[in-house]
Amino acid sequence: MAKLHTQYVCQECGRTSVRLLGRCPSCGEWDSMVEEVIENHKEKQTNRLFLTSNSKPIKINEISDEPEERWALGITEFARVLGGGIVPGSIVLLGGDPGIGKSTLMLQAATEISQRNPVLYASGEESARQIKMRAQRISRSNNKEILADNLFLLTETNLDTIFSHVEKIKPRLLIVDSIQTVFLDSLSSSSGSVSQVKECASRLRELAKSTGIAVFLIGHVTKEGSIAGPRVLEHIVDTVLHLDGDRFQSYRLLRSMKNRYGPTSEVGVFEMQENGMEQVLNPSEAFLAERMAQAPGSSIAVTMEGTRPILVELQGLTSPTSFGNPRRTTNGMDYNRLLLIIAVLSRRIGLRLFDQDVFLNVVGGLRIEEPAADLAAAVALVSSLRDQAVKADLALIGEIGLSGELRWVSHMEIRLREAQKLGFKSIVIPKRLHANLSTPKNLEVLEARSLSQAIKMAIKIK
Repeated sequence: MAKLHTQYVCQECGRTSVRLLGRCPSCGEWDSMVEEVIENHKEKQTNRLFLTSNSKPIKINEISDEPEERWALGITEFARVLGGGIVPGSIVLLGGDPGIGKSTLMLQAATEISQRNPVLYASGEESARQIKMRAQRISRSNNKEILADNLFLLTETNLDTIFSHVEKIKPRLLIVDSIQTVFLDSLSSSSGSVSQVKECASRLRELAKSTGIAVFLIGHVTKEGSIAGPRVLEHIVDTVLHLDGDRFQSYRLLRSMKNRYGPTSEVGVFEMQENGMEQVLNPSEAFLAERMAQAPGSSIAVTMEGTRPILVELQGLTSPTSFGNPRRTTNGMDYNRLLLIIAVLSRRIGLRLFDQDVFLNVVGGLRIEEPAADLAAAVALVSSLRDQAVKADLALIGEIGLSGELRWVSHMEIRLREAQKLGFKSIVIPKRLHANLSTPKNLEVLEARSLSQAIKMAIKIK
């Protein structure tokens, strides 16, 4: 008879302890240690697939260097983030907030792939009827019919049972919604625990690599926005995607955090509508559609999301404070970055902001991580404080240094072409460091060495 003992496992980082701890020593999370029962014998391996069953060493020169085969996707934004399409035998993890559209996006992809190959959609959270109703709504809105002969729905949480159906159906694509709901009978812990999530993901990876089935896992996220479960889960899979966006906005951004088959930090833009996730092929135009060009406090930044340039509107607002400590509020930009910009405007430009409440907003729910939007944010705040509008056909690019200087940013030529394509006539950039910079026709490039020079170029003087 197997000997049992208990241990406590952190549900955030996977650290184990022989006794209960209020706070995990590794990740610092409180109340994350959960008791699990461990059996001191090797678990039965009868249903387990092994990659090493027929493996043998191969000389690296004998390995084929042909590019990976990919399945084309009509959802071009999804294909862009994956690196050009779905790779057979790959395992992909998709995370995102509840209700953001993960299941809808995967069902749209499953419906399209099922037109050519069998697909198995295993759900542990919704009934088959619920999934069919969503599929019918998507297909009616796009004037398509669901190919029921190729799209199979399964409501099951036992991974061994799912594997048995995979053996019968032999799908080319397997979707598991979600990885936190499936479990293995051989483990005594409950579904969603560290050991269950890690072991189930490992089994699914072995299934993908040994059979060539593409596997998509939908994962829950924590309150901080990271994918729930042990960190090792992200190392098991080939690709990690994250779907995010403001729940009060219709736009959704699909980001690639890790990709063994394509570029990382790639992004696809979607709009959540009644008929599912609609692609936004020109996100810059969509983000600028409702812009009031002559309004003070509005400026245009040219940012990079992966390899794609996107023009976004930044809105700044300053208002005299009614309290001793002025407020600083930002939406879509790092708070500490806003404090740095305010400090430079106060110290180097001489603006009176110590008695002003400062608000900064990135329109459309987009979140900007790179410093290339510093200049646009600073100009928007100056425009609001002086109540003078920024030139309507002008965009801004540049990082602000603590001395008030403007610093060069990467992919400048790509940014300039995107601004010219959307009809902007002039653009302010840091003074060029490379003499071979090619500029588009009909686009006036204004070079500024300092923030004060850029402000004079951007804002109309009354």
